[in-house]
Amino acid sequence: MTALPGDTLPGGPLVNATRFRTAHEADWARLDALITRMEKRSVRVLSDDDVLALPLLYRSALSSLSVARETSLDRALVTYLEQLCTRAYFQLYGVPTSLAGQMRRFFTRGWPLAVQALWRETLFCVLLLAVGAIAGFVLVSSDPAWFYSIMPEDMAGGRDPSASTEGLRQTIYGEQKDNLLLPFATFLFTHNSQIALFAFALGFAFAVPTLLLLVYNGLMLGAMLALFAARGLGVGMAGWLTIHGTTELFAVAIAGAAGVRIGTAVAFPGREARIDAAVRAGRSAAVAMGGVICMLMVAGLLEGVGRQTVQSDAARFAIGIAALLGWIAYFYLPRRSEDGDAPALPR
Repeated sequence: MTALPGDTLPGGPLVNATRFRTAHEADWARLDALITRMEKRSVRVLSDDDVLALPLLYRSALSSLSVARETSLDRALVTYLEQLCTRAYFQLYGVPTSLAGQMRRFFTRGWPLAVQALWRETLFCVLLLAVGAIAGFVLVSSDPAWFYSIMPEDMAGGRDPSASTEGLRQTIYGEQKDNLLLPFATFLFTHNSQIALFAFALGFAFAVPTLLLLVYNGLMLGAMLALFAARGLGVGMAGWLTIHGTTELFAVAIAGAAGVRIGTAVAFPGREARIDAAVRAGRSAAVAMGGVICMLMVAGLLEGVGRQTVQSDAARFAIGIAALLGWIAYFYLPRRSEDGDAPALPR
């Protein structure tokens, strides 16, 4: 740092406080004014010249603070500079937006871009679910006894090979009592959330448990479809699943994709340490996972409310497919970056 005329560097005689303030006060005032404008609104209110000057003014203020501390200038000046530098730091490097602004940014850019970056893993997880569903359907169609080996009793809820055809039909089209609607939707949301969280968390074990969990989830889906198809209710059951299952299974696939991303980073860290590779992969995967619970809440509402009010198979298929197309558009349509460049889909 260059000393001012008549001043000395830290370690020598005290700096003249009046001359020091006179030499730098204009820069401090300008930085203070810029930071105040950013705090009240955002960085977008600054001109190009102000944006370019901001880091220079910040470094100058840090230098002034260092001199003020080392040369024992008056405490009021040191306190003012500390507060100014702290405010500038959070505007430059922190998260200056409000909670509402952060949520808006998460849903408009952060979450969809994170999911977009996992498109390979997501496609792979969707294929695993499909393979599991086909296997479960074939096994139960060939021997209904397989149903009891695949489907947990609490998930079956009486929908098993021993149930009557009319009883199975009522689970698809029958109206539940109002006091049972909320508990069932809550159970569905809790169960699916657990599946998604496990699929994500188990990715650290080289992604193997995640992949097995996805296949097993597909097996349960296929087993249930086979049970209803054997009674001539396959289309009805498919519609019952579609109205909420497109959202639900997409959410599980994204959670699995996040787990796979972490697992592959742990298994193949390259030149990084395994823990460093896992942390790096986990940052983006966690953002993708952050919105999965929201998807499961939507699926729970579609199941708990939509199925009760929509009894037509065609309408159920239409709602489920529309939901799927909406999620695909939300996640995978290109988004423009804040500087105006349109990023391509990750390869």
